[in-house]
Amino acid sequence: MKIGIIGSGNVGGALGTRWAQAGHQVAFGSRNPGADDLKQLVAKAGTKARAATLQEAARDSEVLLLATPWPATQEVLEGLGSLAGKIVIDATNPLLPNLQGLEYGTTTSGAEQVARWATGAKVVKAFNTVGANIMEQTPFGAERPVLFYCGDHAGAKEIVHILAEEPGFEAVDAGPLTQARLLEPFALLWISLALVQGLGRDIAFKLLKR
Repeated sequence: MKIGIIGSGNVGGALGTRWAQAGHQVAFGSRNPGADDLKQLVAKAGTKARAATLQEAARDSEVLLLATPWPATQEVLEGLGSLAGKIVIDATNPLLPNLQGLEYGTTTSGAEQVARWATGAKVVKAFNTVGANIMEQTPFGAERPVLFYCGDHAGAKEIVHILAEEPGFEAVDAGPLTQARLLEPFALLWISLALVQGLGRDIAFKLLKR
């Protein structure tokens, strides 16, 4: 599968590396594809990875991971050209400065804004409820942390399910894209527990079934 990473920071770097090492063709998109840190990321990810401009990564890929800082998201998306028909995995969270809350919540969501900006794309919310360090090393011994995703396109969600299971998550379909109104506050809970309440970043959620 050809995957473009839009936002090659901690989350994009972690997932892009895992996917490249699993055999997918990964293009790490950047405004500066010749930067030393991006070269180091590509070298770590292996022979299936390459550096590209943001526009190249979007044009050449079937699936895009959107992992930009929220304030830059609209501008970046609008600069990518047509995304019609592409799967866009929205891993962003519409966080307010200093992690004080969310710009959107309960009546709409960041993911629904992304779907408006990425006209014609099949947007799936995923990979927003846990830290990049868990994406790098996912299992907790024999346990798999849960990774919820949501979207309005069944075929796109099937692809995201596979891409979530590959690194070791238990992927769970949470319903339509409007469920991002719940998953984004859920992400804020992880952030609060990890960074404010002092539990640290090596935590994840588990879905138990009886």
